[in-house]
Amino acid sequence: MIRNLLLTGGPGHEFDAIAGALDELFREQGIDTIAVSDPDAMIATLARATDDQRFDLLTVHALRWGMGAERYAHLREEQAYRLSSADAAVIKEFVIQGGGLLALHTAVICFDAEPTWRELCGAAWNWERSSHPPVGEAEVVITDAGRDHPITAGLDDFTIHDEIYGFLDEGPDLVALLSSGHGGREHPLLWAHNVGSGRVVTDLLGHGIESIDHPIHRSVLRRAAMWATGHDNGSDLQHDRNPETMQPATTEQRR
Repeated sequence: MIRNLLLTGGPGHEFDAIAGALDELFREQGIDTIAVSDPDAMIATLARATDDQRFDLLTVHALRWGMGAERYAHLREEQAYRLSSADAAVIKEFVIQGGGLLALHTAVICFDAEPTWRELCGAAWNWERSSHPPVGEAEVVITDAGRDHPITAGLDDFTIHDEIYGFLDEGPDLVALLSSGHGGREHPLLWAHNVGSGRVVTDLLGHGIESIDHPIHRSVLRRAAMWATGHDNGSDLQHDRNPETMQPATTEQRR
Protein backbone atom coordinates (compact mmCIF):
# COMPACT_ATOMS: atom_id res chain seq x y z
CA MET A 1 0.00 0.00 0.00
CA ILE A 2 1.28 3.45 -0.96
CA ARG A 3 0.95 5.90 1.95
CA ASN A 4 -0.06 9.52 1.36
CA LEU A 5 -0.05 12.40 3.85
CA LEU A 6 -2.48 15.14 2.78
CA LEU A 7 -2.34 18.70 4.12
CA THR A 8 -5.73 20.34 3.64
CA GLY A 9 -7.66 23.33 4.92
CA GLY A 10 -7.82 27.09 4.69
CA PRO A 11 -10.22 29.82 3.55
CA GLY A 12 -12.14 30.25 0.32
CA HIS A 13 -12.14 26.71 -1.09
CA GLU A 14 -14.04 23.42 -0.70
CA PHE A 15 -11.15 21.84 1.15
CA ASP A 16 -13.13 19.19 3.04
CA ALA A 17 -15.00 18.03 -0.07
CA ILE A 18 -11.84 17.99 -2.14
CA ALA A 19 -9.94 16.05 0.53
CA GLY A 20 -12.67 13.40 0.36
CA ALA A 21 -12.56 13.34 -3.43
CA LEU A 22 -8.77 12.99 -3.45
CA ASP A 23 -8.95 10.18 -0.88
CA GLU A 24 -11.44 8.31 -3.06
CA LEU A 25 -9.44 8.93 -6.24
CA PHE A 26 -6.16 7.82 -4.67
CA ARG A 27 -7.69 4.71 -3.12
CA GLU A 28 -8.49 3.56 -6.66
CA GLN A 29 -4.70 3.50 -7.17
CA GLY A 30 -3.93 1.64 -3.95
CA ILE A 31 -2.95 4.83 -2.12
CA ASP A 32 -3.98 5.17 1.53
CA THR A 33 -4.39 8.81 2.62
CA ILE A 34 -4.12 10.36 6.07
CA ALA A 35 -5.35 13.97 6.11
CA VAL A 36 -4.24 16.73 8.50
CA SER A 37 -5.24 20.39 8.58
CA ASP A 38 -2.41 21.70 10.76
CA PRO A 39 0.91 22.35 8.97
CA ASP A 40 2.78 21.71 12.23
CA ALA A 41 1.16 18.27 12.41
CA MET A 42 2.26 17.64 8.82
CA ILE A 43 5.87 18.51 9.66
CA ALA A 44 5.85 16.48 12.89
CA THR A 45 4.36 13.45 11.12
CA LEU A 46 7.00 13.56 8.39
CA ALA A 47 9.82 14.05 10.89
CA ARG A 48 8.91 11.21 13.24
CA ALA A 49 7.90 8.58 10.67
CA THR A 50 10.05 5.46 11.06
CA ASP A 51 11.04 3.31 8.09
CA ASP A 52 7.98 1.06 8.39
CA GLN A 53 5.70 4.09 8.81
CA ARG A 54 7.27 6.26 6.14
CA PHE A 55 4.98 8.07 3.73
CA ASP A 56 5.52 7.66 0.02
CA LEU A 57 3.68 10.84 -0.97
CA LEU A 58 3.00 14.26 0.53
CA THR A 59 0.03 16.06 -1.05
CA VAL A 60 -0.59 19.71 -0.27
CA HIS A 61 -4.00 21.13 -1.18
CA ALA A 62 -4.28 23.86 1.42
CA LEU A 63 -4.14 27.62 1.80
CA ARG A 64 -1.98 28.68 4.72
CA TRP A 65 0.23 31.78 4.70
CA GLY A 66 1.12 34.75 6.90
CA MET A 67 -1.89 36.88 5.90
CA GLY A 68 0.02 40.12 6.30
CA ALA A 69 -2.43 42.25 4.29
CA GLU A 70 -5.05 44.06 6.35
CA ARG A 71 -7.91 42.50 4.37
CA TYR A 72 -7.01 39.16 5.95
CA ALA A 73 -6.84 40.45 9.53
CA HIS A 74 -10.11 38.74 10.50
CA LEU A 75 -8.64 35.36 9.50
CA ARG A 76 -5.21 35.61 11.10
CA GLU A 77 -5.96 34.16 14.51
CA GLU A 78 -7.27 30.88 13.08
CA GLN A 79 -5.60 30.63 9.67
CA ALA A 80 -2.30 32.54 9.53
CA TYR A 81 0.82 30.39 9.35
CA ARG A 82 4.49 30.90 8.52
CA LEU A 83 6.74 28.01 7.58
CA SER A 84 10.18 28.15 9.19
CA SER A 85 13.27 27.34 7.16
CA ALA A 86 13.94 24.37 9.48
CA ASP A 87 10.47 22.93 8.83
CA ALA A 88 10.82 23.55 5.09
CA ALA A 89 14.05 21.55 5.27
CA VAL A 90 12.08 18.60 6.72
CA ILE A 91 9.86 18.60 3.61
CA LYS A 92 12.84 18.88 1.28
CA GLU A 93 14.65 16.04 3.05
CA PHE A 94 11.54 13.87 2.69
CA VAL A 95 11.65 14.43 -1.07
CA ILE A 96 15.41 14.09 -1.44
CA GLN A 97 15.27 10.73 0.30
CA GLY A 98 12.78 9.42 -2.28
CA GLY A 99 9.40 10.82 -1.25
CA GLY A 100 6.93 12.25 -3.73
CA LEU A 101 5.39 15.72 -3.43
CA LEU A 102 2.11 16.64 -5.13
CA ALA A 103 1.49 20.40 -4.82
CA LEU A 104 -2.08 21.21 -5.85
CA HIS A 105 -3.65 24.57 -6.71
CA THR A 106 -3.27 26.80 -3.64
CA ALA A 107 -0.05 25.05 -2.61
CA VAL A 108 1.90 27.70 -4.56
CA ILE A 109 0.30 30.39 -2.36
CA CYS A 110 1.14 28.55 0.85
CA PHE A 111 4.00 29.50 3.14
CA ASP A 112 4.70 32.99 1.72
CA ALA A 113 7.12 31.74 -0.93
CA GLU A 114 9.54 30.42 1.72
CA PRO A 115 12.64 29.79 -0.44
CA THR A 116 12.90 26.02 0.03
CA TRP A 117 9.15 25.52 -0.51
CA ARG A 118 9.25 27.75 -3.58
CA GLU A 119 12.18 25.78 -4.95
CA LEU A 120 10.34 22.50 -4.43
CA CYS A 121 7.12 23.72 -6.09
CA GLY A 122 8.98 25.39 -8.95
CA ALA A 123 6.87 28.56 -8.72
CA ALA A 124 5.17 30.78 -6.16
CA TRP A 125 2.36 33.29 -5.94
CA ASN A 126 3.53 36.91 -6.12
CA TRP A 127 1.08 39.15 -4.28
CA GLU A 128 2.15 42.14 -6.38
CA ARG A 129 1.63 40.50 -9.76
CA SER A 130 -0.03 37.08 -9.72
CA SER A 131 -3.72 36.87 -10.60
CA HIS A 132 -6.46 34.74 -12.05
CA PRO A 133 -9.65 35.37 -14.04
CA PRO A 134 -12.98 34.62 -12.35
CA VAL A 135 -13.68 30.93 -11.80
CA GLY A 136 -15.18 29.55 -14.99
CA GLU A 137 -14.62 27.54 -18.12
CA ALA A 138 -11.00 27.46 -19.30
CA GLU A 139 -9.23 25.83 -22.20
CA VAL A 140 -6.28 23.65 -21.17
CA VAL A 141 -3.60 22.69 -23.68
CA ILE A 142 -1.24 19.72 -23.62
CA THR A 143 2.17 21.23 -24.39
CA ASP A 144 4.80 19.63 -26.63
CA ALA A 145 6.66 18.50 -23.49
CA GLY A 146 3.40 17.19 -22.07
CA ARG A 147 2.82 14.92 -25.05
CA ASP A 148 6.01 13.05 -24.10
CA HIS A 149 5.59 12.90 -20.31
CA PRO A 150 3.95 9.91 -18.57
CA ILE A 151 1.59 12.18 -16.63
CA THR A 152 -0.01 13.72 -19.72
CA ALA A 153 0.98 11.58 -22.73
CA GLY A 154 -1.94 10.43 -24.86
CA LEU A 155 -4.39 12.97 -23.44
CA ASP A 156 -6.18 15.63 -25.47
CA ASP A 157 -6.68 19.32 -24.84
CA PHE A 158 -9.71 19.87 -22.63
CA THR A 159 -12.08 22.44 -21.14
CA ILE A 160 -12.45 22.61 -17.36
CA HIS A 161 -14.36 24.72 -14.82
CA ASP A 162 -11.58 26.03 -12.62
CA GLU A 163 -9.56 28.98 -11.35
CA ILE A 164 -6.55 29.50 -13.63
CA TYR A 165 -3.54 31.03 -11.90
CA GLY A 166 -1.15 33.20 -13.87
CA PHE A 167 1.82 35.55 -13.65
CA LEU A 168 3.49 33.51 -10.88
CA ASP A 169 7.15 33.78 -9.98
CA GLU A 170 8.35 30.84 -12.06
CA GLY A 171 11.60 28.95 -11.54
CA PRO A 172 14.07 29.00 -14.46
CA ASP A 173 13.80 25.26 -15.10
CA LEU A 174 10.01 25.03 -15.19
CA VAL A 175 8.78 23.02 -18.19
CA ALA A 176 5.01 23.12 -18.55
CA LEU A 177 3.09 19.93 -19.35
CA LEU A 178 -0.28 21.73 -19.33
CA SER A 179 -0.94 25.40 -20.01
CA SER A 180 -3.80 27.87 -20.40
CA GLY A 181 -3.93 31.38 -21.77
CA HIS A 182 -5.19 34.61 -20.22
CA GLY A 183 -3.92 38.16 -19.84
CA GLY A 184 -2.15 38.01 -23.18
CA ARG A 185 0.06 34.96 -22.58
CA GLU A 186 0.09 31.23 -21.91
CA HIS A 187 0.57 30.20 -18.28
CA PRO A 188 1.94 26.85 -17.05
CA LEU A 189 -0.62 24.77 -15.16
CA LEU A 190 1.25 21.51 -14.55
CA TRP A 191 4.92 20.59 -14.37
CA ALA A 192 7.09 17.88 -12.84
CA HIS A 193 10.72 17.52 -11.83
CA ASN A 194 13.13 15.36 -9.85
CA VAL A 195 14.63 16.47 -6.54
CA GLY A 196 17.34 14.16 -5.26
CA SER A 197 15.86 10.66 -5.23
CA GLY A 198 12.31 12.05 -5.12
CA ARG A 199 9.86 13.61 -7.53
CA VAL A 200 7.64 16.71 -7.39
CA VAL A 201 4.50 17.45 -9.40
CA THR A 202 2.86 20.88 -9.25
CA ASP A 203 -0.70 21.08 -10.56
CA LEU A 204 -2.36 24.51 -10.44
CA LEU A 205 -5.81 23.11 -11.20
CA GLY A 206 -8.17 22.04 -8.42
CA HIS A 207 -10.13 25.06 -7.19
CA GLY A 208 -13.38 23.17 -6.70
CA ILE A 209 -14.88 19.72 -6.67
CA GLU A 210 -15.86 19.97 -10.35
CA SER A 211 -12.16 20.23 -11.21
CA ILE A 212 -11.29 17.08 -9.26
CA ASP A 213 -14.25 15.28 -10.85
CA HIS A 214 -13.32 16.27 -14.41
CA PRO A 215 -12.47 12.96 -16.14
CA ILE A 216 -9.25 14.12 -17.79
CA HIS A 217 -8.06 15.96 -14.69
CA ARG A 218 -8.79 12.85 -12.60
CA SER A 219 -6.58 10.92 -15.02
CA VAL A 220 -3.84 13.54 -14.63
CA LEU A 221 -4.10 13.39 -10.83
CA ARG A 222 -3.86 9.59 -10.75
CA ARG A 223 -0.87 9.60 -13.05
CA ALA A 224 0.77 12.43 -11.10
CA ALA A 225 0.48 10.51 -7.82
CA MET A 226 1.88 7.34 -9.36
CA TRP A 227 4.72 9.18 -11.11
CA ALA A 228 5.64 11.13 -7.96
CA THR A 229 5.88 7.89 -5.97
CA GLY A 230 7.88 6.09 -8.67
CA HIS A 231 5.07 3.69 -9.58
CA ASP A 232 4.69 4.88 -13.18
CA ASN A 233 5.05 1.50 -14.87
CA GLY A 234 2.66 2.29 -17.70
CA SER A 235 -0.35 0.43 -16.32
CA ASP A 236 -2.16 3.62 -15.40
CA LEU A 237 -1.49 5.06 -18.84
CA GLN A 238 -3.22 2.05 -20.36
CA HIS A 239 -6.12 2.40 -17.93
CA ASP A 240 -6.60 6.04 -18.92
CA ARG A 241 -6.17 5.66 -22.65
CA ASN A 242 -9.69 7.02 -23.25
CA PRO A 243 -10.35 9.29 -20.26
CA GLU A 244 -13.23 11.02 -22.04
CA THR A 245 -15.28 7.84 -21.59
CA MET A 246 -14.79 7.86 -17.80
CA GLN A 247 -17.57 9.29 -15.64
CA PRO A 248 -16.82 11.58 -12.67
CA ALA A 249 -17.64 10.16 -9.26
CA THR A 250 -20.97 11.18 -7.82
CA THR A 251 -21.58 12.32 -4.27
CA GLU A 252 -23.41 9.06 -3.54
CA GLN A 253 -20.46 7.00 -4.81
CA ARG A 254 -18.13 8.82 -2.39
CA ARG A 255 -20.21 8.04 0.70
